[in-house]
Amino acid sequence: MEIDAAASGAVLKRERVRDAILELVEERRPGDAIPSERTLCAELGVSRPTLRAAVDELVVAGLLVREHGRGMFVAAEKITQELVSDRRSFSLPQAAGAWTSRLLDVRTLPAGARVGRKLRMSPAARIHYVARLRLVDGAPMAIEYLHVPADLVSDLTSEELEQGDLYAHLAERHDVRVSEAVQSIEPTVVTRAEADLLDVPELSPALLFERLTTDTLGRPVEYVHSLYRGDRYRIVSRLTLGPRDQAPPPGQGHHPGIPPGDFTTKDPVTLSTRGVVQDGM
Repeated sequence: MEIDAAASGAVLKRERVRDAILELVEERRPGDAIPSERTLCAELGVSRPTLRAAVDELVVAGLLVREHGRGMFVAAEKITQELVSDRRSFSLPQAAGAWTSRLLDVRTLPAGARVGRKLRMSPAARIHYVARLRLVDGAPMAIEYLHVPADLVSDLTSEELEQGDLYAHLAERHDVRVSEAVQSIEPTVVTRAEADLLDVPELSPALLFERLTTDTLGRPVEYVHSLYRGDRYRIVSRLTLGPRDQAPPPGQGHHPGIPPGDFTTKDPVTLSTRGVVQDGM
């Protein structure tokens, strides 16, 4: 295959501009302004279309915010959370920020064929169906749809669904202790109705999560699918492929965007995934 030199040059130039803007972002705090397009074009020696293409990419990624008539600003930090799963336990640390929920729909109804298969129960068996908008510090973050077997959890109160950690409520109030989860992640875009709820433009990028959680007895506890804002979400995975001879000296081994000391590895094959992926929280 012959590579188009002009196309390759354009891609590399935009990547250079993107890296330069990212450096400006990392030097600043959320809400800080970055230089104007005219200034950046002059400093980087590129055309306005090339600069705008790089800026557009960072706006879509949720790292920059454009404000009409004011300029460009560093976006709010993305919400992150660490999922640590090893052979012995299932851990769900609370994500950053104050998490609350706004209930959109709560019903008890037959599981139906699809959800029944997921929860390994009869289609006629009853489930609690909950649709809720998840917020962090008052800002909409995700739309979540929960399906919980009614014979396992007799009822779910508004308090349990709107405040606190749902898994903690299940353990403390219903004697149901989660142990394991299988989760898939797919890219998608939001519809007009979803965009209105999440306060983002229509067709904005988003991430679709689907998770089945089981308890310590191996019973399906919860089937969830959720839609998270793509502009406020990041996944960082750390894979430990073998034992470490010694810890790195202080100040070394930190990757930009990952807070130092956030990861603790207890198992040589532990996989840690960061992000707002915990729909049941």
